[in-house]
Amino acid sequence: MNGIKVRREWRVTGMDCGSCAAKVRGAVERLPGVADVDIGLMTERLHLSLDEGQTPAARVEAAVRALGYAIAPSPDDGVAVRQSGERPAPGRGTHGEPAPTRPVQPDANASHTAWYGTVKGRFVLATGTLLAAAWATKLVLAAEVAQWAFILATVIGLLPIARRAFATARAGMPFTIEMLMTIAATGALVIGAAEEAALVVFLFAVGELLEGFAAGRAREGIRALANLVPKTALLEVEGRTREVPAETLDIGDTVLVRPGDRVPCDGTVIEGVSGVDESPVTGESVPGLKEPGADVFAGSINAEAALRVKVVRAAGDNTIARIIRLVEEAESARAPTERFIDRLSRYYMPAIVAAAVLVALVPPLAFGWPWGEWIYRALALLLIGCPCALVISVPASIASALSAGARNGLLMKGGAVIEAAARTTRAAFDKTGTLTNGQPHVTDLVALAGTEAEVLSLAAGVESGASHPLATAIRAEAEAAGVAPVPCANARALPGRGAEAEIGSETVAIGSPRLAEERGLMTEPLKGEVAALEAEGKTVVILMRGAMPLGLIAIRDEPRADAADAVRQLASMGIASVMLTGDNSRTAAAVASRLGIDHRAELLPQDKLAAIAEMTSRDRVMMVGDGINDAPALAAAHVGVAMGSGTDVALETAQAAILRNRVTGTPSMIRLARATMANIRQNIAIALGLKAVFLVTTVAGMTGLWIAILADTGATVLVTVNALRLLIFRPDRDVTAEQPPANRRSPRPDGQASITTG
Repeated sequence: MNGIKVRREWRVTGMDCGSCAAKVRGAVERLPGVADVDIGLMTERLHLSLDEGQTPAARVEAAVRALGYAIAPSPDDGVAVRQSGERPAPGRGTHGEPAPTRPVQPDANASHTAWYGTVKGRFVLATGTLLAAAWATKLVLAAEVAQWAFILATVIGLLPIARRAFATARAGMPFTIEMLMTIAATGALVIGAAEEAALVVFLFAVGELLEGFAAGRAREGIRALANLVPKTALLEVEGRTREVPAETLDIGDTVLVRPGDRVPCDGTVIEGVSGVDESPVTGESVPGLKEPGADVFAGSINAEAALRVKVVRAAGDNTIARIIRLVEEAESARAPTERFIDRLSRYYMPAIVAAAVLVALVPPLAFGWPWGEWIYRALALLLIGCPCALVISVPASIASALSAGARNGLLMKGGAVIEAAARTTRAAFDKTGTLTNGQPHVTDLVALAGTEAEVLSLAAGVESGASHPLATAIRAEAEAAGVAPVPCANARALPGRGAEAEIGSETVAIGSPRLAEERGLMTEPLKGEVAALEAEGKTVVILMRGAMPLGLIAIRDEPRADAADAVRQLASMGIASVMLTGDNSRTAAAVASRLGIDHRAELLPQDKLAAIAEMTSRDRVMMVGDGINDAPALAAAHVGVAMGSGTDVALETAQAAILRNRVTGTPSMIRLARATMANIRQNIAIALGLKAVFLVTTVAGMTGLWIAILADTGATVLVTVNALRLLIFRPDRDVTAEQPPANRRSPRPDGQASITTG
């Protein structure tokens, strides 16, 4: 009977590789009433939809504990969803509403427990002690007694491994490293290799400890993000301050942030002027000046003077919390390479077991060779064949890249996005707010009828409710000039053209020359004035009342200081760039010539979408925009990147986001993605290369059981350590800028690279 399913979440500790996550997934997926299982290896989270009428939560926990992992409910409450076959989007409820949020609560002790205090550490000490005792027995007692000592050490050390092996076998997963270890060690005892069996059990324990240590290092990046937010805040109530837990702050509260303190919330400055270091959040190294009205992020550092800040987001929804949730959700968006490796591993293990059986049986039966020797080689083959290193090769690199990107203000929603970004061959940019500062200002005001003040008053009235940067510039100019906007009614936007409203009994519009052309108002003298202003790189809007043009307003938005450098870096990486804008051709050409970028102008939103669709037919396109007006184009590109300092749209709409409002974040993101894919290829080569070498040497009788387990453990550790190198990768380092001038590449306006000869 169909019932109500509840979205549940647990924290599962002890998972150190992809096969660990696969075991947990396999065990819980088999339970009735369980669906939509999602496991985050690096974030140690288990999410699933559960019909508790069929399977109580306690049974899920028991299934996970039977595999040897610790499990505890997370602070997140379940979200009820009806069994409809549809899964809510991450972070959303059944009907698209925001799901309940929770404060991030990292395990503060996870990274501080000494190795010998962990379960795996104690297992290493126990097996090591047993092995040492057996060797001591061998030195002082007869060989027969020592043999029994090694057998005892093997059996005691093997018991927990065998228990986990049979638990996973009952869950439908017979081909696991624990099962291979159990078979190999038991077989070694049967053929009289007890000493080597005891050594193999100890080395296996050491390998698991090293895997746990390496995985813990990879998780520290995510814990470090959570720890950026201070635990307490100075809450102001009726003019007095008191210290409260930061997670208890409510929207609308006022907090005092002293010099040297970390900001405890996402908020708006209401009093004070100070430099704030946002590098922990956005990666921006230069402190930004914050004054009343400016936004601040939780985790940033107040550097100079006291600030009073109004809370605008709850603790569970601040920028840091949302970044961490994105990193958690990103593990579900697996790269195509990772999905291929997962599929391969399903056939790889049975193939290795079949090969080991053939090695054990064929030589003795077909050629009469010694049974003991070939069974021994088959057992070693089983240990070498474990795919742990191969399975973890991709997720370890992806997790490290996500963490490194988050620390540098570069967010990518999973391995699929990283892989797509690495293949980028063309970058498309929106102009306003992306290549330009997004803070245009009025430069010229031409009254064609009436006075300049009347033109400005009417224009500000029509634009009174608009959020476009040009509208903001017009309202700011009116306020600075002390001109009050004329009251208007029925204001509405004209997408890609402008806006209009009713003032009195007449309709007044303000918009692009295209709108005036459509309405038959562009006389030759007017065209000349517009052309002269546009040739200076200014955007011109025309105020119209009925069939009469009333005035011209010229507005300019300066290019970002780093925009030209970003285009140059992309060209040096073999990536062509193009600017897509709704602005007129002359203004677009003026801006494009300053940046050295190709351009397409006078594009309506649907035209931008068509342009992206046309480019994606022949190139791998990354579209960079403000995340609001460019949403259709962002969605149509292979990778949509929103640029904005932690806005909801920037973090949740696009596939990737650049938190530091810098265009050079685009080449940095591609650089990180390419480094990640290179790291993944290295990991796969290490994993398969070591396996191939030792498979040959084992079948040839050159290496034995203890070398086999060292090869497996060594490959896993090498792969993980190699992936951890991404944590210190500097995506903002422009290697081409360090080359001699003769080798340096510079962009041409057509987006292609050319050689600068000095």
